[in-house]
Amino acid sequence: MEQNHLFPVFFKLNRLQVLVVGGGNIGHEKVSAMLQNSPDAGITVVATWFLPELEALAAQHTTVTLVQKEFSCGDLLGKDLVVAATNDRELNRTVWEKAKCSKVLINVADTPELCDFYLGSIVQKGNLKLAISTNGKSPTIAKRLKEVLQEALPDTLDEVLHKLQAIRDQLKGDFAEKVKQLNKLTEVLVKDKTEQ
Repeated sequence: MEQNHLFPVFFKLNRLQVLVVGGGNIGHEKVSAMLQNSPDAGITVVATWFLPELEALAAQHTTVTLVQKEFSCGDLLGKDLVVAATNDRELNRTVWEKAKCSKVLINVADTPELCDFYLGSIVQKGNLKLAISTNGKSPTIAKRLKEVLQEALPDTLDEVLHKLQAIRDQLKGDFAEKVKQLNKLTEVLVKDKTEQ
């Protein structure tokens, strides 16, 4: 059976520079997803035209820059991540080739074999954030799981996280001892319901 060998990472996009190539629906979707999760993300969008919704979104976020022109290799300078978000497969492949030569991580929309990373389906309850990946196999399943988890996780979860942080801040001892104490406190969350 095939396994998912992706390593989940959460980027602090407010500390990185992201390039999105494509100003249409796909570009708008990717920029929206990034801003929804990281409102201060530094994003430059390069395209020959922009969807009005993307222009409106950029107007609301001072960290988003729209550059109306064709993509060139120079657009990669100073960028940490790239998203090729056009419906032009040839252009997307060109962006991928240039990104690889520049050693910049890239996501090519709807082309898993050209992706260094995927933009997962995100579930968020306050400070808790879960990313769901199907290894590029089925974004639809990831979306459905997101809906199930969003509904299943209690709204009080953020309050619990704040209380556990306060407890953690008060704990004494080395790291291993603190982990042991926190595990004891939270074991009720994973106990088999038949034991209770």
